[in-house]
Amino acid sequence: MTESPSSPLYEPGDVVYGADPFKGSETARPWLILSNHEGKPFYGEQYIALTLTTRSWLDGLIEIPDMAWIRGGTPRSSRIVPWGVQSLAQDDLDHWQGRLSTALTDRARETLTRHL
Repeated sequence: MTESPSSPLYEPGDVVYGADPFKGSETARPWLILSNHEGKPFYGEQYIALTLTTRSWLDGLIEIPDMAWIRGGTPRSSRIVPWGVQSLAQDDLDHWQGRLSTALTDRARETLTRHL
């Protein structure tokens, strides 16, 4: 995450907390930022992200080991939902929660690509 004069710019690997469009405007959850390409339309305004969950019984979830957190974390053990992709606007995001390793972020991106 980098700070700009008006709002933070989130980068791939950042975990942010924000609105959950799947459950309505009153519900929020953590998201793993996958894409925010400088020079592309909506840079810093719109992000491609994957949802995180505390559920463990779904097949295909990507575990987040403690050592994958470079900074920050989640209050409960979480997993990445590689098919839970969403385009989030800057206004949908409440705060930065942490940063995951490049290796785990790349794995999540590759798994999403296989699902598509």
